[in-house]
Amino acid sequence: MDRIRIRGGNRLSGTLPISGAKNAALPLMAAALLTDKTLTLSNLPYLADITSMSNLLLPLGVSVSVNGNGSARAGRVIELTAARIADTTAPYDLVRKMRASILVLGPLVARCGEAQVSLPGGCAIGTRPVDLHLKGLEHLGAEIELDSGYVRAKAPKGLRGGQVVFPFVSVGATENLLMAACLAKGESQLVNAAREPEIVDLARCLVAMGAKIDGIGTDKLTVQGVDRLGAASHRIVPDRIETGTYAVAAAITGGDIELVDTEIGLIEALGEILDAGGISVTATGRGVRVSCPNGRVRGVDVMTEPFPGFPTDLQAQIMALMATADGAAMITETIFENRFMHVPELMRMGANINVHGASAMVRGAKQLKGAPVMATDLRASVSLVLAGLAAEGETIVNRVYHLDRGYERLEEKLAACGADVERLKSG
Repeated sequence: MDRIRIRGGNRLSGTLPISGAKNAALPLMAAALLTDKTLTLSNLPYLADITSMSNLLLPLGVSVSVNGNGSARAGRVIELTAARIADTTAPYDLVRKMRASILVLGPLVARCGEAQVSLPGGCAIGTRPVDLHLKGLEHLGAEIELDSGYVRAKAPKGLRGGQVVFPFVSVGATENLLMAACLAKGESQLVNAAREPEIVDLARCLVAMGAKIDGIGTDKLTVQGVDRLGAASHRIVPDRIETGTYAVAAAITGGDIELVDTEIGLIEALGEILDAGGISVTATGRGVRVSCPNGRVRGVDVMTEPFPGFPTDLQAQIMALMATADGAAMITETIFENRFMHVPELMRMGANINVHGASAMVRGAKQLKGAPVMATDLRASVSLVLAGLAAEGETIVNRVYHLDRGYERLEEKLAACGADVERLKSG
């Protein structure tokens, strides 16, 4: 199994390209099931999760063609055509690898009137039940049954419009039901819908395919169902979590990096935290510049919240930064109940962290020390890389397959900015 070795202490500087958003690409790929025409997506990241979604779509009858290798800033283009749905079952062996696999449920039921999707896997950061997806589909007229680890959904006469009021914000449920509502008969309303940029990106792509959606970017989406959707070309939004991760990389090393092919509006909540900590975050003509003019960052309290609040997917990264800060920071996780698994690994590197329920008190250490550490999930794994960049000595991050699910060419991008980092191949 591959490992990543970091020798810390280098100040990062230069230009770092940001890839297309994984969390936008996955639902966009699932949206190809809604039409028999070709959906063309550009700015596709080269990631393990993208491969997993392609492998899930292929047996369902979707032809997949990918052009480009993701090198430099060219990105990749994927063409998806579901001319005929060959199967409406998404089996366990494919679904277990990735949480986002549940996103094929809504499109399959909407187009075919039936679907069988295994309950999904993914990172072990909490229970993340799919009940909001299922209850929402029931409001749109689907009959739902759970049997032997599978969700079996039927709507033999097609879905019908209805109102879905989410008891709490759910990105995945919003995406699933937004896609399903596009082919439902009549009007659907999604109330207390998620507002993340990935939702906006999906909605804009669906509109390009012929969907009728009002309220894009708000917490109330109104969808007028149509009989069919058509072909479209769409550029995937830049990855705000990757943008935020490398912004933290600049901050934690006292560096100066321009993040290109991204937008400052995608990381406003992080920008406010970094600014409060003494880090400069400014828009440029090509993206975002992050610099640390005053040396060590100051401790700042952080609470994760649904968009536009601070993203849970940046919590582990900001904790690594606060572990090196001047002063203390209270980090509170409100989204997932099991997302502090990186804490013991950071403490192996000398971080001073005390967890109390959903909050962690982080007291900045003058110097982290390199150590062998174990990745537990996608974002936790990259927090260990960030800590390694700032640590004295050598850090070995094990189980980096988590990283490959969400970060494209991570070691290459960091090395180009001066990091001493390399992948150690297994065997």
